[in-house]
Amino acid sequence: MDTTARIVVGTDGSPAAATAVRYALEEAGRRSVPLRVVAAVAVPDYWSEALAVARDLPDLPDLRPAARRAAQNQVDEAVAADPALGGVDVVVDVRDVVAGSPGRALVEVAAGAELLVVGHRGRGVLGSAILGSVGLYCVLHATTPVTIVPATWSPQRARATDAHADAHAGAAT
Repeated sequence: MDTTARIVVGTDGSPAAATAVRYALEEAGRRSVPLRVVAAVAVPDYWSEALAVARDLPDLPDLRPAARRAAQNQVDEAVAADPALGGVDVVVDVRDVVAGSPGRALVEVAAGAELLVVGHRGRGVLGSAILGSVGLYCVLHATTPVTIVPATWSPQRARATDAHADAHAGAAT
């Protein structure tokens, strides 16, 4: 188990993951800890593909470089939107997922971290009420706190909410 103080965020290149990356960057900056961005890449099951195709399969491309670029692009876009986030120490990590959910890889990497961050999957009214399978796996199996970032989260609204809470706290004292 890694006991280095850090925040871990999972990304699959989706808009929901980009929101989670932005949230994790802000949280890492607030806590002055490094951020580890994890992109989990599913390893193809050659047996099922070979049986389905019944002919010689071409070599599948290595998906890790593309996953690393997509994750790094999400970090770069968040820093471009808010240059103050550029001071966060960021490591982009690509993990192979041999079997099961990418959630397992995230839980393993996040062991000993201060926080694990994942995006919320939402597809319409019903889908937005249901937690995605990766997020659910993380919530059920992680030994560290987990934050599920809703797709509607924005840094501007979060700052406005913080300022509103601070104003009410000052009025109560």
